[in-house]
Amino acid sequence: MSYAAVYESWKNDPEAFWMQAAEAISWERKPSKALFDENAPIYEWFSDGILNTCYNAVDRHVEAGRGDQVAIIHDSPITGTIHKITYAELQERVARLAGALRAKGVEKGDRVIIYMPMVPEALEAMLAVTRLGAVHSVVFGGFAAAELAVRIDDAAPKAIIAASCGLEPGRVVHYKPLLDEAIEIAAHKPDFCVILQREQEVAHLIEGRDVAWHEFQYGVEPAECVPVAGNHPAYILYTSGTTGQPKGVVRHTGGHLVALNWTMKNIYNVDPGDVFWAASDV
Repeated sequence: MSYAAVYESWKNDPEAFWMQAAEAISWERKPSKALFDENAPIYEWFSDGILNTCYNAVDRHVEAGRGDQVAIIHDSPITGTIHKITYAELQERVARLAGALRAKGVEKGDRVIIYMPMVPEALEAMLAVTRLGAVHSVVFGGFAAAELAVRIDDAAPKAIIAASCGLEPGRVVHYKPLLDEAIEIAAHKPDFCVILQREQEVAHLIEGRDVAWHEFQYGVEPAECVPVAGNHPAYILYTSGTTGQPKGVVRHTGGHLVALNWTMKNIYNVDPGDVFWAASDV
């Protein structure tokens, strides 16, 4: 379908256009309509639908027979390694991480800050949080302690997931000291922190607060996907704060999934089995 035809279809009936786009998403309960304008100018999308982000990103593809297909290719020019993870492997890893977070008290609606470098575990963390119906907020890895503290106070996370360090050409960026300082500065204190210990730097863990990524997952029951409403927050992304206090932009689950799925096909022309290459930070 040409751009002109797609545009005309939307223009003629925006409601029908987006309801049709929503058919590509797996819903536990389908929404009754696309745009909810009762509280205009605060609009919501697909508010009364029920679904889960992680199920749509991972589980449904395993159920559709794509478990052995590669889901993530991590190609690191710093370490010179390439790591591939299939959908089935990703599902197992995410469900186990979600189970460990749940065992530590993370529930639907809780916020979790993710402070990690460009590693597959960052994606696993995001998916695990949404699997529980919790809300993640990704903060750029290596961000200054004072700026991280601002986001900790605003999001009030139950937990923070971080790495011991990040890697840049010619240097190791020490994440853990920045995290410790940020928590000391912030008025809000997370219940616990999960630390991915990397071989380039093993960080000191604070007893009673910090747990190691692998160790705290031992023996836990994997978590199933928790259904949430279409207007349930999926994540919070903060503005840069260059003109004042950083503002948390909340993306709701239903509208985010429908728009993202539509974009991947109609803007990037990505089909099942294709590889999408991304070099941007998480």
